[in-house]
Amino acid sequence: MNKNGPLALIFNALVVTFTLAPLVVVCLVAFTPAETLTLPTTSFSLRWFHTLFEHDEFLHSFWISLGLAACSATLSCLLAVPAGIAITRYAFPGRNAINALLLSPLLIPHLVLGVALMRMFSLVGGAGSLGWLLLAHAMVITPYVMRQVVSALAGFDASAEQAAISLGASRATVFRRITLPMILPGVTGGWMLAFINSFDEVTMSVFVTSPSTVTLPVRMYMYATESVDPMMAAVSALMIALTAVAMLMIDRVYGLDRMLVGRTG
Repeated sequence: MNKNGPLALIFNALVVTFTLAPLVVVCLVAFTPAETLTLPTTSFSLRWFHTLFEHDEFLHSFWISLGLAACSATLSCLLAVPAGIAITRYAFPGRNAINALLLSPLLIPHLVLGVALMRMFSLVGGAGSLGWLLLAHAMVITPYVMRQVVSALAGFDASAEQAAISLGASRATVFRRITLPMILPGVTGGWMLAFINSFDEVTMSVFVTSPSTVTLPVRMYMYATESVDPMMAAVSALMIALTAVAMLMIDRVYGLDRMLVGRTG
């Protein structure tokens, strides 16, 4: 079948429509003035956005999720950059095992991870701690940064590093002034991708949060078990907007096409 034929275009249009339709419906429902999740709506209103900002617990959870995502993504970069350099450039015993360990959270269901981490945190006395929650999120999102760093290093020309070393530059100087700037697009793209996944994480977080460290997705889940009204659509619309902005930033900084190649390569 011709890849550019009318049937291929129709198929692609149907896939895009099927993917985006639920997001569009949620965003439209967020602006309804009605008491229930109804569509179509007779008019548009910001009522439920005003209601959302009147709930202090949602605002508190939002700031927790925002700070947690930023810190866990940064921690993942601090771990993934040296690990990616070591795995890509050096041959040492256990290299494949370390690589598999760092990527293993992609293969393990988050439900299983949540139960296991909840049990481990309770044994070490860290249940409900924000620090342990940070480590849990960093563990889950590190593979995303790892893939981007490895992808950036795969096409890296080491001749500039060798020239700098031959001129007397130290390893630290070479990394700071040559290696890091050249792989910075990959690191930045990995950080943003990790930020998005941490901010949206709910399955694992349900098991390791406490009443004082409830993230926004967990707060939404808890609220939805008690009441389903358009305020949930308003929260979802804001999260969709935040994710869309982050993806646009990834595209501008790194390029979504390069990111997808890095993930499938």
